[in-house]
Amino acid sequence: MTDGTDRPDSPQPGPASGGYGYPQPGPSNPYQPEPVPGQPGLGFGPPPTAGETFPPPIPETFAAGPTPDWQAMADASESQRKKRRMLTIGGGVLAVLLVAGGATFFVLQGGDKPDKPAASSSGSPTPSGGAKSPTHNPDDDYPTLPGEPNVLRDYNGKTGIALGPGASLGELSMRTEVRFKGAPDSYAQGAEAAVDVTKSFSVSTRVYNTTEGGSHMAISQGDGDSYSFELGFEVVNGKKAWVFRVQTGDKGQAATAQQVVVDNVDTTKKWALLTGTYDAEKKTIALWVDDKQAGQAQVSGIWAGPGPLQLGRARHHGIWSASWEGALDHIRVFDQVLNQEQLTVVKTNKLGKIKPTHAWLV
Repeated sequence: MTDGTDRPDSPQPGPASGGYGYPQPGPSNPYQPEPVPGQPGLGFGPPPTAGETFPPPIPETFAAGPTPDWQAMADASESQRKKRRMLTIGGGVLAVLLVAGGATFFVLQGGDKPDKPAASSSGSPTPSGGAKSPTHNPDDDYPTLPGEPNVLRDYNGKTGIALGPGASLGELSMRTEVRFKGAPDSYAQGAEAAVDVTKSFSVSTRVYNTTEGGSHMAISQGDGDSYSFELGFEVVNGKKAWVFRVQTGDKGQAATAQQVVVDNVDTTKKWALLTGTYDAEKKTIALWVDDKQAGQAQVSGIWAGPGPLQLGRARHHGIWSASWEGALDHIRVFDQVLNQEQLTVVKTNKLGKIKPTHAWLV
């Protein structure tokens, strides 16, 4: 028996009759070393636009950057917003004066923000799927904080996520994705824990996995000896699978980890919406792929370990492992257990009355 929290290596039951997947309780595999980072130029999602390239691999010995100064970032963001509001007001007054004088001007507005589709006359959708209000702040349309191009904006909360040195953003025609190279420095870390694992929750993200072997986690939480939960890709019993795993013991032992696995779906080079849920009342976890439930498992509860939300990696044996190789977007946390009807709505990216507590890259 090991004292880690990695994947099970004991025989596991096959899928239940008519089931989409199956729960996988029990001990985990020994720690698996990190895979060799992917080669530059691998595509994530739709074909890249002209000139769009991926950064070259970074040696695995690259040291992680320092923890960002979140208060300074918040102060800078507020200062940026005030300046933009003043410029907007001044520009509006100038436009009125020019029209009154009968002059016609074509103003080309520049800036340091990425190009986004122009708003329609009826108002374009906000990240949560509603129409923009008259007091809408244009800064809120962008995936990162003003003046902080490497910090993902939380559209429904206040938890920014800072990109590690080996992670990057990919700007496509209608969306932004975060890309990971499967290397130790390719990750993103939140300012704090975004999920209260002592209560019911759902954590969801669209994933694009480019590997066919090993263990690679898209989302996890915790930076101590073990994760509290992890959601991602893994080879289980020789089969490629999606997995949602939680730790129920405060020692991070393999025997106290519980999981749900689905291995009868395509997991490589294809977008999928992964959602892990925890019902605190029924003490059950479940894994959903798109809007289909893969299965569920009974748990005694989830250990609330220390540390913030992580993208692209997970904590095992007190060290970082399971680096993600591919892309993520539409990352959300809900303080409720989503059902099939709600996940069908989430899949369309138009949430309506379903409001997440946190949301990034939506």
